Amino acid sequence: MKERLEQIKAEALKQIQNSDALDKLNEIRVSYLGKKGELTAVLKSMKDVAAEERPKVGQMVNETRQEIEAVLAQAKEKMEKAVLEARLQNETIDVTLPAKKNNVGHRHPNTIALEEVERIFVGMGYEVVEGPEVETDYYNFEALNIPADHPAKDEQDTFYINGDFLLRTQTSSTQVHEMEKGKLPIRMIAPGRVFRSDEVDATHSPSFHQVEGLVIDRHITFADLKGTLAEFARELFGEDTKVKFRPHHFNFTEPSAEMDVSCFKCGGKGCRFCKGSGWIEILGCGMVHPNVLSMSGIDPEKYSGFAFGVGLERIALLKYEIDDMRLLYENDIRFLKQF
Repeated sequence: MKERLEQIKAEALKQIQNSDALDKLNEIRVSYLGKKGELTAVLKSMKDVAAEERPKVGQMVNETRQEIEAVLAQAKEKMEKAVLEARLQNETIDVTLPAKKNNVGHRHPNTIALEEVERIFVGMGYEVVEGPEVETDYYNFEALNIPADHPAKDEQDTFYINGDFLLRTQTSSTQVHEMEKGKLPIRMIAPGRVFRSDEVDATHSPSFHQVEGLVIDRHITFADLKGTLAEFARELFGEDTKVKFRPHHFNFTEPSAEMDVSCFKCGGKGCRFCKGSGWIEILGCGMVHPNVLSMSGIDPEKYSGFAFGVGLERIALLKYEIDDMRLLYENDIRFLKQF
């Protein structure tokens, strides 16, 4: 029995020494120490050993097991250390190298300005409505009381697709679509891109954005218009902002006005920003012309309303003190990341 145990131990130690992987060490452990292993088979044969020899044989078996287990543990530790060193060598991280910067995008100045305008008017109970950028001549001009011989319809001002279809020059056409639905009262703003045949310079672009507003209800007066726009100006430019209305002419409103706001840089005292006047022109507005109401199926004897329109880029230029409109479209990250 002793010779058998010595043989088992020698074979086990030889296999352990020749092993080059942790998986092989586990196979050796199962082969010699497992439930069906060599040493377990020796223990099962103890019934053939004389009773007085069994304690001695049992001790020999345990000693052999302990020796094999000790060598296995040493070999496993050595292999695990080698594997770890190899892994560390292959996966070395140089913590002195600069990390990769995660460039996260952000909103465009126009988007920031639009969200602010929408927040103000939605807070006053208005609905945000969008319309098509390609319109018919009727919705873009005729339904807004702009006759066929009006200068705005000239090809030098408007991008015509064919005789009847064109790229909209204002988002007022969206207001006409809403009025034709006949769902009164109406409180809406219509933001969107518009197109005009303008030369590109610091204050003009053939493609820009407008936000136009419309209110239709019973007993709407110019006082409602002034109060609404005064609140809008205070929300946008600050509580101390004052407004001034100057008579003007628009085909689709009567009476019509241009609205100025007190300069938020100098408080109305006069500075370079407001060109010394203390006031900044901001938008056009007026009471909806009765002809516009009639053409959209609304009785001007029962209903009245007001409309206004502001250039979104103008708001962005004023609010963020940008002196050249082209900066908004050049996609220069050095400029855009300031917002």
